[in-house]
Amino acid sequence: MPELPEVEVTRLGLRDVLRGQRIVGLRQGKPLRWPLGCAPEDLVGLRIGDVARRGKYLLLRLERGELIVHLGMSGSLRWVAGEPIPPGAHEHFALRTEDGELRLRDPRRFGAVLWHRCEADTPPHPLLAHLGPEPLDVGFDAASLQRALHGRRAAVKPLLLDQRVVAGVGNIYACEALYRAGIDPRRPGGEVSAARCARLAATLRETLAEAVAAGGSTLRDFAHADGTHGCFQHATRVYGRAGLPCPGCGAAVQQITQAQRSTYFCPRCQRR
Repeated sequence: MPELPEVEVTRLGLRDVLRGQRIVGLRQGKPLRWPLGCAPEDLVGLRIGDVARRGKYLLLRLERGELIVHLGMSGSLRWVAGEPIPPGAHEHFALRTEDGELRLRDPRRFGAVLWHRCEADTPPHPLLAHLGPEPLDVGFDAASLQRALHGRRAAVKPLLLDQRVVAGVGNIYACEALYRAGIDPRRPGGEVSAARCARLAATLRETLAEAVAAGGSTLRDFAHADGTHGCFQHATRVYGRAGLPCPGCGAAVQQITQAQRSTYFCPRCQRR
């Protein structure tokens, strides 16, 4: 599933080309996870003011509202400049502007494009209303992370995947950040000390920033807006490396299942 770095890379790749573009048409293919939420013709004529991100959601700011884009399990956005060409087999949504098309390719169709009509005082869409802090924002620090983990008996790794605790972190980056912080993923969240929270907050920012710089991770379907792939998957230290030596100590990386997700960690470097 595309996580914060992949969505941020997508945002950066689309921001300049989409700003100021006027929507001239929409094309919808097979149904996505949720319906658009308005008639397609209602969006024709609106201009894109900015391209933002909240957690794993891409936000196209329009006049009188925003389009919320979620890439689901297998989605990616691609910009096709110039005149429209026939859609690919898995391109189930296209936003046509004066200069080209923004296309959502989503083989598994768990993604979505949603219209949220809003004014200055309108509350956020329900999908965004309860998201936790942004780990790349300057306001994200050890204190905010410790507050979110305080009193929690669940293991820290699944808690990092809870978007109410911290927005945008998924399986790859939770495993990598915990490894860098030296924290056992099975440790209860409420037992992570202030010092360890400080290390974890720092390694979350560090890992996510490195992933953005590497273009995110392409494990299967994710691609940038220009069709190229991310490279961070080649630099992981524990994720996907079960049985291989830990780069820090040489012990074999272990794989367990937590909350139905694979967790990778070093039993020697990551202490309870």
